[in-house]
Amino acid sequence: MKQQDKLDEYLQILSLPWLRENYLNEAERAVRGKLSYKDFLLNAMSQEVISKIDRSVNRRLQTSGFPSIKKLEDFDFSFQPQLNEKLIRELANLDFLTEAKNLLFLGPPGVGKTHLAIAFGVKACSQRKRVAFFTAEGIVKYLAESEVAGQYNKVISTLSKIDLLIIDELGYIDLTQKTAELFFRLIASRYERKSMIITSNKAFEEWGQIFHDDVVASAILDRLLHHSHYFFIHGKSYRMKNLLKN
Repeated sequence: MKQQDKLDEYLQILSLPWLRENYLNEAERAVRGKLSYKDFLLNAMSQEVISKIDRSVNRRLQTSGFPSIKKLEDFDFSFQPQLNEKLIRELANLDFLTEAKNLLFLGPPGVGKTHLAIAFGVKACSQRKRVAFFTAEGIVKYLAESEVAGQYNKVISTLSKIDLLIIDELGYIDLTQKTAELFFRLIASRYERKSMIITSNKAFEEWGQIFHDDVVASAILDRLLHHSHYFFIHGKSYRMKNLLKN
């Protein structure tokens, strides 16, 4: 076996795809730059690590369930001047994840709640955190189907370990007594352990209508708000803004 073939085989066994594809160019560059063996190896392995991180981030983005990719840098704070931009940007350092705090964005449709929720999720993925995005309807359906299939405890165990769970559009569907109970158990499983981001078109005092039970709503809010930052967005609709431009 030729030396190059043997090296290709070893790099494949070690799962070093970037190095396998680029080591000849890197070796030539090291010769031209008169690098030591140690510097050549350090540069090559640094590029392999960067490549692995990029693949890891992309994989997390792909499996997160985001309906689209949104970034905080693209959010127009000038259109929502009452929103605390300074605090939002401070929270983007993701310390709230290590503190198991929640973020709640409330307001009418179109004001940017989902954009902000996804932007924080994308930021978390870039830090190689496990993120899952659901609409409220989607998570309720998922929990109900898992309960029917006898897999609810397994699903709750999995969801309770995700670094950031995002639930979007809470308030657009009414829950039954059973699904409200399943939802409460999900919230309780993450309480003081992992962070959540929830968006809703309903003010907190209206959550009893969502769950058809003031006691359940109060218990859920008690756990969500105990360690949280919440934002009421009452600005104009971005969708109307874009419509008016046309």
